[in-house]
Amino acid sequence: MLLEGVTVLDLTRVVAGPACTRTLCDYGAQVIKVEPPEGDLLRRGVPQANGVALTFAQQNAGKQHLCIDLSTDAGQALVLELAAQADVVVENYRAGVADRLGVGYQDVCKVNPNVIYCSITGYGQTGPAAHRRAYAPVIHAELGLIELNARERGTDPMPEAVSHADFAVGAQAANAILAALFYRERSGEGQHIDVTMADTMLATNEFAAVEINGGIGEAISPFRPGKAALLELADGTWVQVPGNPTTWIFGVAKALGKEVELAELGWQTPADTQGQDHKIREVMQEWASAYADVAAFEKALDSARIPLGTVKKLADAAREDWAEHRQALIEVDINGAQRPIPRAPARFSKVEVGPRRGAYLRGADNASLLQSLLKLDDAQIAELQRSGVLKSETPAEQQ
Repeated sequence: MLLEGVTVLDLTRVVAGPACTRTLCDYGAQVIKVEPPEGDLLRRGVPQANGVALTFAQQNAGKQHLCIDLSTDAGQALVLELAAQADVVVENYRAGVADRLGVGYQDVCKVNPNVIYCSITGYGQTGPAAHRRAYAPVIHAELGLIELNARERGTDPMPEAVSHADFAVGAQAANAILAALFYRERSGEGQHIDVTMADTMLATNEFAAVEINGGIGEAISPFRPGKAALLELADGTWVQVPGNPTTWIFGVAKALGKEVELAELGWQTPADTQGQDHKIREVMQEWASAYADVAAFEKALDSARIPLGTVKKLADAAREDWAEHRQALIEVDINGAQRPIPRAPARFSKVEVGPRRGAYLRGADNASLLQSLLKLDDAQIAELQRSGVLKSETPAEQQ
């Protein structure tokens, strides 16, 4: 495995942090997930398989599960003992919380000076917004995504259905950790990584440089994905044609033999179509309605090298021929139930990557991990369980 021998102590929860550590796990690292007594919030998701939420399983498959009460001195001591053996520690508390729990960067450095410690937050470890709580919808609103979508679509602001900010920052954090591991190989030095959702959503928005430098203004741009045409074909299928319709309609017209029709409308160049969004959609929809199905419409557009995408349900897309060929889904054990989840998206020519185990109940690996890593005996583990430092759940608790 790519990261064989690398141990990651995962103090994260919900989506951003777990998505980061799932990547490291897929690449071969041993990832030890530490949950609070109440468990990761994502465990409350539905539906569930044998007491484990599928949303939780997707982000945490392959990891080992500990449940430790960090509000106790004994719990903090346990986590620091684990951190002393880790190559990487990842947390996504609000700034300052890890320090208050006794597991911040400086605390871990005392027992493991060369650790790579990654903190994922909304707005960073310092600064006027460091204290703020941040979930993906908050970041979508504050970093311009919702406003830009509404402006481009000509609608009121609407929420995003997917937690883009969480997955984007998770990917950035994983990349940063891999870079830090490479640096440590050469220098022998660990370091603290501070990665934020806010910075990430600036860097991963292709219009950030445009917007912060005054916007498009009166210029005519072919790159307006928020305005891309959604069209219904004769069989009721919806397709999307990329690009700004005010410029792309000329290519579509050429492909479909409709250039005379555009000329009759007085549309000779993109300068003529500006401000005609509603009419352009009417015209393009009329053209699309003449095509029986996607295959016919796609063949016609391909003559002008214009692609299209069919609007599909995610579950259907994940089982198409391309997905089957790439084995985009992988069956994992979710506490005794076999379920498909998304596989790691990267493919390597020399090694296979992906989760090597499934996802299980809170605290499922308490005994086995503490015995193997910290050499605790049955009596010590039983006492930690009795005193509430360790928590675990049984299938009966999930019914």
